[in-house]
Order: sequence, then structure tokens, then C-alpha cells
Amino acid sequence: MSAAIRIKNGKVYDPINNVDGEIKEICIKDGKIVDSVPSDSHCIDAHGMVVMPGGVDIHCHIAGHKVNLARKFQPEDHRHDVQPRVGNLRSGTGGTVPSTFTTGYRYATLGYTTAMEAAVPPMGARHTFEELHDTPVLDKGYYVLLANNVCLNQLLEKGRTEEFKEAVGWWLNAAKAYAIKLVNPGGDEPWKGRKNSNVHNLDEQISGFDLTPRKIIKALIDASNDLELPHPAHIHCNNLGHSGNYKTTLETMKTAEGRRAHITHIQFHSYGGEVGKNPTSQAAEISNYINDNPNISADVGQVMFGKATIMTGDAPLTWLLRNMTNNKWINADTECESGCGILPFSYQEHIYTHALQWAIGLELFLLAKDPWRMVLSTDHPNGGSFENYPKLIRLLMDKDFRNEQAGNVNQKAIANTNLLDIDREFTMHEIAIISRAGPAKLLGLSNKGHLGIGADADVTIYDEMKDREAMFNAARYVIKSGELFINNHEFCSDLDGRILHVEPQYDEAVEDIIRPFFEDYYTVQFDNYAVDDDYVHGAEVIPTKSR
Repeated sequence: MSAAIRIKNGKVYDPINNVDGEIKEICIKDGKIVDSVPSDSHCIDAHGMVVMPGGVDIHCHIAGHKVNLARKFQPEDHRHDVQPRVGNLRSGTGGTVPSTFTTGYRYATLGYTTAMEAAVPPMGARHTFEELHDTPVLDKGYYVLLANNVCLNQLLEKGRTEEFKEAVGWWLNAAKAYAIKLVNPGGDEPWKGRKNSNVHNLDEQISGFDLTPRKIIKALIDASNDLELPHPAHIHCNNLGHSGNYKTTLETMKTAEGRRAHITHIQFHSYGGEVGKNPTSQAAEISNYINDNPNISADVGQVMFGKATIMTGDAPLTWLLRNMTNNKWINADTECESGCGILPFSYQEHIYTHALQWAIGLELFLLAKDPWRMVLSTDHPNGGSFENYPKLIRLLMDKDFRNEQAGNVNQKAIANTNLLDIDREFTMHEIAIISRAGPAKLLGLSNKGHLGIGADADVTIYDEMKDREAMFNAARYVIKSGELFINNHEFCSDLDGRILHVEPQYDEAVEDIIRPFFEDYYTVQFDNYAVDDDYVHGAEVIPTKSR
């Protein structure tokens, strides 16, 4: 087991335990936070430093076949950003889609110790686990794509809702996933075989099905709640990126009917205006709804200027965006389960839409009355790399810096937002919420995101600096599961993280319904489809309330 560690004299920010900048000791033993350790334990004097729980990224794209495609698709990125071997650490490459080794090390350098891969078709689970096992330091899991699953949607259109719920439980177990992910519900599967058959209205009939997107959304929200999953349905709404899509977003949130739901990268879903014309900001409208409805949570999906990679299960979106650049692009799909699109991209300050997206994301953060339900993400690498988090934090904490940056971008776009009228500056306590405590709470990870007794000993220590970007750019100390990984800015060991997944209860009789579908439509035999327990070595099952 790990050695005992005492951290003293640090200014501690631990929102879950209502600790807001107190000078107090944190004690660590056997991978957990404890109330005391022996007097001769290793001691870190954190005088002049800030102590926080390890960061938790609720939504990113770091593993799986789409991520691997994006890596291979951009060799020029890797040639210009090599991560050399340092001590026990393995070498890798960076760019907007870093290699597995580099991903783990660079997240940890920023003080992050947990990250959730946001979109994997169940057939891609084994590949995803291989890459997650290869990603050091971080604890991690993934969300399984189910909103365009043909078998599930056939059950739903026939009104077999109870069997639908049991089948969702089977798929979560078979794929060893953490949560249910919806992407463009009802739009991707028809689009793969029927040109221009995407859906744009929640009550529009889906091509090839007697079904609407609203019915899929409601059914998966209900299934997630009924199966008592730790994290609610994680929803990428229809009409992402289109002018006027805020109406679709509001309708999606209303479809939850008071039950828990999480809207992801909500910045991309907060646009006013008309289709075919420049968007406007509807951040206030979206924020007002979330502020008034505590069942809804969101992550922002902040756009940051510079290089990015569009990487999504929303294949029709990539098809649309390919005409907006002269770059290479990929559309791919997974049989009966999902679409996929990949496109190297660059957000530029002088372009109206890009500047508006940047401003809307900041508005959503700053207008949120409850930061526990509007948490930090860039939808890495879609809105920009996770390596932009320090600059994003500075934008939220420093109004003068934010206004200075706003003065350097397309002014017509800024004029169509309320960004310059918002005086709010985030406190260190609020930063700890949106980057640590809030995501952990929304994920139902009771041992993460805080420094209370019994919590996982995932701890980050930063030098306190006026320049918040510089401060959050490189942690001085990082402790993962009680092991010191970064010591005084130096890597001192190499660590493996754990896989996190759920095992909700379901009626095994549903397998007799699913098996014939596999025999008719899948290239993989039913008996070879589920991921074996021993394949996910070192995993931690996060309990549902029913277990």
C-alpha cells in the first residue's frame, strides 16, 4: 500500500465538505483520506499553496476507435509535439488528440485524476478498454451510445417499454459502461443509409421507424432513472450547431418531465437566429431554464481559439461541416449502433460564429446560479484541447482579462451577446466546484471530488499565483490514490488508474429477445459480444441504488 502523507499549511478548497480556503492538514494513508497519520510520515509543507481534490473531467474524448482514427488522421500534429520519455514515464505524442500515455500525463500535470470518455458504441467497448488501460494515472470510464441502437428502437416503436428498459440494462452490463449517452437521437441511424434523412424536430417521424426523437429521449431518461444509475442520461441534443437550436434544447430538457438529465456541451445547443443565417446568443434563455429546474445539469463545452478536432457520433454534423473547411474528414459508422464523424478544425477570433461560440460558453458559466450543475468542459477536443482549461479558468476568474480578450475577437459577435455586461468573477471555491466537486457529484462518485475522511486520496497542490492561468497550468504536487506522482513539479513515478463502470440489475430473460436480432443483423455473434469480467482488470463497479 502507499506510504502515509501529511499535507500541512495549505489553503484548502473542498466544497463538498464546506471548506473554503481554510488552512488545515490533509492526511493520507492506504490510498484514502484519513483523520491522522504517524508523526514521522512524509510531510508536504504547502505554505503559500492551494490544496484541492484531483480534477474530474465529466466529458472528454480520449479513447476508442473514433479517437484512434483521429490520432492516425493527423500525423502532422504528432511530429510537432513529442512527449519524450522522462524517468519512468513512457514517451508519446501530443496535438489535439494526444496518444494514450501523453493524455494521462498531461491531464495529471494540470491536476486532473479522473476523466470520462463521452461516447462509445457498445461494439467498440473492448478497443476502448485497451486504450483506457493504456492511459496512465487517471481513473476513467465511458458512456455507451444507445440513442441510435436499432434493436432498442425497434422495441420502443412496438411499445415494449419494459423490455426496452431491461435491454438497456443488458447493454450497460454487456459493454461494461458507466452511463447512457444519447447523440442526435434518431438522426444518425437513418442518415447512414438514407441521404438527408436526419431529423430536426423532436416530434418528427424518424425515417424507417414509427418513432420520434422525443420518444427515444424520454425512454432513455426514464431507463437511466429507473435503473438508478449514478449519472443521468447524458444527452447531445438534436440540431447541434444550427441557428435556432436553443428551442430544441429547451424541448429536450422539458421532455425529462422533472427527472434527472444531463445536457452535454450545452454551448453548442444555445443558439438563436434562423437556419442558414448567423446565430445569436440564447445563453440567458437556456441558463434561466436550468436555474429554475434542479433536475437538469450540464457541462459547457467551451470553445477555445486555436486548433481543435471535431470528433462526434453525430455523423450528419460532420457531413455538414466538411463544406466549411478545405480539410480532410472522415464519416464512419458502427453497424446497428452509431455514426461517427471526424474533422480537423480551427477556431479563429475574427470569424463571427467562432467568436460567438466562445462568448456564449462564458455567458453560460457566468449566468449559472448553481455552479454544481453547470460544470467545466471543452468537449475535448471538439471545442479545444483540455490543455486550455487553465486559460478558461483565468477567463472566469478575471473580468479585466476576459474583457481584454473579448476586445480581440469579432465585435459584431460580441455585440450579439451580454458577455461585457456580466461583472461576475469566479472564486477559487467556485473553480473547485466546476472542475472537481460538481462533476464528481453529478457522476455519483462519492469517493471523488472531495477531501473528506474516506475519500480517494486524489489531491492536487498548486502554487497560489495572481496569474490564474499560470497557476493552474502546472500543479506543484499531484497525489493519485495516495501515491505521489508529481513532486515539486517533477514526475516521480508512473501510475495506473482504474476503470469505472456500472452493473445495473436487469431481467436476463431479455437476452432471448436480443439474441435473434444479433443472428439476423450483426456480424458479431451474440455469445461473443459481451465484455468478459477478466477483460476489464482492475475495474471498480460503481453501485446503483438497487445494488
